[in-house]
Amino acid sequence: MKWVLVHLRFFWAIGLTSALFGAGVKAQAIANESPAGANHVVQIKLGQAMVALNGPWKFHTGDNPLWASAQFDDSEWETVDLTPAAGAFDPNAGLSRYVPGWTAKGHPGYWGYAWYRIRVQVFSQTGQKVALTGPSDLDDGYQFFDDGKLVGSFGKFFHDARTPTTYNSQPQIFSIPAPADGKSVSSPESPPTQVLAFRVWMNPYTLSYESDPGGFHVAPLIGEASVVRGHYELAWLELLRSSASYIGEAILYLLLAIMACSLILFDRVDPVYRWLGATLLLSAIGYADVVVAALTQIEGIVQSSLLENALFFAFAIGGWIMMWRVWFRLSRPMWMPRAILLLTLLYALSSAVGDGLLFTVVPYRVSAIFHLSSLGIRVIFAGLLIFITIQGIRKQGREGWFAVPAVALFGVGEFWPELQTLHIRTRWFPFGISITISQIREVVLVSAIFALLLRRLLLSIRHQRELALDIKQAQEVQKVLIPEELPHVPGLIIESEYRPAREVGGDFFQILPHATDGGVLIVVGDVTGKGLQAGMLVALIVGAIRTEARRNDDPLGMLGMLNERLWGRGHAHATCLALRIARDGSAVLANAGHLPPYLNGTELSMEGALPLGMVENAEFSVMSFRVAPGDRLVLMSDGIAEAQDNRNRLFGFDRIQKMLERSATAAEVADAAQNFGQQDDISVMSLTRVNYA
Repeated sequence: MKWVLVHLRFFWAIGLTSALFGAGVKAQAIANESPAGANHVVQIKLGQAMVALNGPWKFHTGDNPLWASAQFDDSEWETVDLTPAAGAFDPNAGLSRYVPGWTAKGHPGYWGYAWYRIRVQVFSQTGQKVALTGPSDLDDGYQFFDDGKLVGSFGKFFHDARTPTTYNSQPQIFSIPAPADGKSVSSPESPPTQVLAFRVWMNPYTLSYESDPGGFHVAPLIGEASVVRGHYELAWLELLRSSASYIGEAILYLLLAIMACSLILFDRVDPVYRWLGATLLLSAIGYADVVVAALTQIEGIVQSSLLENALFFAFAIGGWIMMWRVWFRLSRPMWMPRAILLLTLLYALSSAVGDGLLFTVVPYRVSAIFHLSSLGIRVIFAGLLIFITIQGIRKQGREGWFAVPAVALFGVGEFWPELQTLHIRTRWFPFGISITISQIREVVLVSAIFALLLRRLLLSIRHQRELALDIKQAQEVQKVLIPEELPHVPGLIIESEYRPAREVGGDFFQILPHATDGGVLIVVGDVTGKGLQAGMLVALIVGAIRTEARRNDDPLGMLGMLNERLWGRGHAHATCLALRIARDGSAVLANAGHLPPYLNGTELSMEGALPLGMVENAEFSVMSFRVAPGDRLVLMSDGIAEAQDNRNRLFGFDRIQKMLERSATAAEVADAAQNFGQQDDISVMSLTRVNYA
């Protein structure tokens, strides 16, 4: 409903303004014929209408408090006419009724204070209220005086020598007294003359952003209060419409930043999503700040320009260049990231100083030097971007060509201030909405990135499918290597539980009965790492165990052979325990860094030893003991003890001890650890000796 009311008010204001300016009007402005140099008086007869104060205005650069006085003689001042050309509009904001500033009227390069004065006679009816709109487009702030009395201001002005705080141009409205003293328009007496004066301040950095800045660009309007109020609201709608593209870009870049950051969860390895997300977020914040500065008085022009030009957009430029470098996976030259960071910092500094934003600290002449350095850095940025694109085309071909249009427009868009001062058009206003060349280049840039992201996503999905197929095949291989059905060993009841933490586990065990003497060789272990790499290492170890067991089932010899296989393979390490139990219950145990077994609930005491693959010709701890009928031997991986709950508490050896003392089964131990909080692969094997039949 609120949106409907805004639109109704908008169309009402358009209709009202058309009626006032097109169908003629009950307001008249007549300049008295006076000799050259004399003071002009603009006579204004009000019905239910308003009139633009196009002039003649008296204008003078500089500042003097006496210039607000109605008695001051300004006949020697220059005369300024603010009548706009047909169809004129602001080349920066797209606002209508635009006229060039004082730099285009004989005062090039001037910044600081200047005064506008005009004499008016307002013929109003009894009880009629009169209002005046301040210039809706000007550089950069003003104070408004009526017959020497301060009526209001746009910006913050101080009584001391401090520089005024100014804001981006916004419509203002002021109520002014009508000096008709209750007399009607038909009264033979003329109302007294009023002197309306504007004390205007322009910042020096405005010279860097506009081709013809300085003072008024739109004439104030004076008239019946309700009519002026309608035009004031229309001016706000016009300003809102001109800012619509920045609002859209802020929202668009924020959504794209969220999307890019969400892709980090999809692919944590590729750093391009972090660079893309951070750069898009900087751009989104920058455009949001543009909107805040255009539509509110939260930030002054200095503060908003520093934030936008010297922070958000400066670092966004460095971010885009780094994003393309990472996108094309360029690792050389290695000095480039540091160079981009240094150039970005220098560009932020040169933008702040070179655009005159710090003119209260740095002399304006010094700022000109920094402005040239800013231009030089942008040229270097463009060169780096071209270099990165060429390298990307050489390395990735088609994907590199996708970036060419975006890179070309990106480079051109970086020089829009210089193009603008050369009167080269860099801004368009379709339907009254401001569109700049910088915005066009960024839309093309985002479109190119979106196309590349889509292509990369499709390739990534295909890669993920291939990887999922590899993992599935690895699972099938692991099922073969770690049998689900345990072999029958006379005299032993064997239970086992295996719970991998991921699709492919790193724990392994082998139960290899001897074909003739009734003994059995049992090998359990845990390789470093998880996932597919760990599964491949398990396959290597299990294959070696089965091959070695055919000719030698000695536990110590088995560990020595496995250590020899793993030594020199980088990070191919594994803890391992080899146990041989003879038909009569005698047992030999060799250990390479694995958890010792529990015999009847008590941990066997063994000397420590390094895991397999750590040291060439490693020595392992060995012990002999006997497993009597009724004895129960439990072997497990460290995934049991290292299970962790949501309070970061470990399952620990005490819980293991208590469970084994009450003869918990292998499944019960594995379930308890898994439910507590599985962090690693879990494997448990229970061996109970019984009398032979």
